[in-house]
Amino acid sequence: MIENIRLAFQGIWSHKMRSFLTMLGIIIGIASIIAIVSTIQGTNNALRDQLVGSGNNTVNVNLSQGGEIYQIYDSSSIPTGIPVISDDTRQRILALDNVEKMTSYTTRFVSDGVYYRDKSLSEFNIYGIDTDYFDTLGYSIKTGREFLPEDYEDFHRVIVVDQKASENLFQGASPLGRTVEINSQPFTVVGVVYKTSTYEPKINDLDDYYTNSDGSNGIFFMPKSTWPIVFQYDEPENVVIKATSTDEMTKAGQRTANILNEGITNKTSTVTYSAEDLLGIVKQQQELANASNLQLVWIAGISLLVGGIGVMNIMLVSVTERTNEIGLKKAIGARKGAILWQFLTEAAVLTSLGGTLGVAAGIAMSQLIHRFTGILVGINWPAALIAVLFSMAIGIVFGLLPSVQASNLDPIEALRRE
Repeated sequence: MIENIRLAFQGIWSHKMRSFLTMLGIIIGIASIIAIVSTIQGTNNALRDQLVGSGNNTVNVNLSQGGEIYQIYDSSSIPTGIPVISDDTRQRILALDNVEKMTSYTTRFVSDGVYYRDKSLSEFNIYGIDTDYFDTLGYSIKTGREFLPEDYEDFHRVIVVDQKASENLFQGASPLGRTVEINSQPFTVVGVVYKTSTYEPKINDLDDYYTNSDGSNGIFFMPKSTWPIVFQYDEPENVVIKATSTDEMTKAGQRTANILNEGITNKTSTVTYSAEDLLGIVKQQQELANASNLQLVWIAGISLLVGGIGVMNIMLVSVTERTNEIGLKKAIGARKGAILWQFLTEAAVLTSLGGTLGVAAGIAMSQLIHRFTGILVGINWPAALIAVLFSMAIGIVFGLLPSVQASNLDPIEALRRE
């Protein structure tokens, strides 16, 4: 086998131009497939990151009605029969084998009723959070402090703001110790938080902006125990869980929603808990992208067929050119199988070399596509390995007929030919 490979490389080197032109169909076909597959991989990764994020693994389990998130604007819109999440329910959720962390919160989008000094503020999100919220959602303290246990126990009127709210409210001044009125109730700012996650949504157009923007000027966080001081009522809560892995997000969210829905006492209510299925959305979009790109792969595969025919043609020419050599080898005792394997090996080496060059060209083409169009690409190394093996298989399949023809030559007739 090693001797056959050596002879194959010797033959390729002695006919460099002819060998390259023979491999060209294989190179173009493999390069096209690698470039297309890399584009598919990059697009799929971008879709996954755009919707799921990078390593966050959090799933929102929200109150919903008719497939839309249910918003509570005032006391009249509070749904009946949906209790505040109990410690027992919390422990059941945390006991799920695919849930790592869990937090519950209440929220409202406030268009007015918030004041700082003599300035009226609008379009802010207000969250009533528990002690696990910041850790689960990946927030860290930038300045000041987060909530202490006594803030919850003694109903302290304190708030923490995010960076966006701090900038919009205080115009670069330190917000610590300043008082903000929410529905005429004074709250003291004790901290500023920021997202520690390095993931940022990719904003490519206006639609992406509206998808990833919450439309607010920032967020106020208050201890959940002080929520009734401002809004007079205990309200149903939403939940965020952190799954043990990205692949477990859908299952963990569904199981959490099932547990929460068991506690709803108003069985006629159309408001229930549902988990966002980001992975399902990603999968649907990926399937749509893959369906169209698969057609391009088949088109690129035609060039592989053309390349295979070129290999068969050149191998037939090689058999004709080397008739005397074959006859001499058979005359001195070379077996039929040895001749067959020599030519099969030469065809396989030729196409494998073409496949390797095609992979390199495909990777280079992918990088050029990314540089000039901005389309994300991701090199799929298993696909590259399969492409090389497939090119080798093409050499064996299309080299079989010439190899059989060479092995069947009659040594006497072969030696007679000029």
